[in-house]
Amino acid sequence: MRASGFILAVFLAIQAASGGTISYTGTLASPDDASTVITVTLASGGTLGLETYGFGGGTNAASEAIAAGGFDPFVGVFAGTGNGALFIDGTSDLLSNYSPGCPPAGMVNIGGAVCGDVALSETLAAGTYTVLLTDGAYIPNAIYETNGTLGDGFNDLTGGAFQTCNTTDSGTKCITPTANWALDITAPGTTATAAPEPGGLGAIGFAVITWSVAWRRRWRNKSGIDQ
Repeated sequence: MRASGFILAVFLAIQAASGGTISYTGTLASPDDASTVITVTLASGGTLGLETYGFGGGTNAASEAIAAGGFDPFVGVFAGTGNGALFIDGTSDLLSNYSPGCPPAGMVNIGGAVCGDVALSETLAAGTYTVLLTDGAYIPNAIYETNGTLGDGFNDLTGGAFQTCNTTDSGTKCITPTANWALDITAPGTTATAAPEPGGLGAIGFAVITWSVAWRRRWRNKSGIDQ
């Protein structure tokens, strides 16, 4: 896997909300080849929900107002941890299986209203899973494979920078997003949270979520989706 040598993340903001949802916000360390890996351990089976707000903004489950203007992400779920974690599902606005996350996230006017956020809902058995969040054009090769794994590397379509473009009859218009991201994670039985610290874990009710981040630099140059 290219995104190796993980370190525990330092969060710009970590907030909890009732109803089994934890809200996180942060900023990628660099605009090149970044990835964020989150381990989620479910003590009981149920639905794992993922919702981003960084691109279009909105109000997350912690009632925090998220400003629009961040990058549009890829979000995926893998069974297990480490390089051998098996791909389950994932999407970004570049993929044919894209399921827009707005609403509740907002849209951005790029020569028309564009949605770049992601919403995923997965029914999972008890166990340990990996959530991957990257730039929407930095896509794990596992999605193209049968029994693909987290260690299979990435297809880098970023072109070298954060950029979101939209092509309409009037031509192509592009914006340069920031490195900001926002992610809500909903897991069965989650009722409380503690912020992870270097060398430790954050206990989150029935879900225990640890964050590992390998920072890499990357670019992007892609067409957005005109919703």
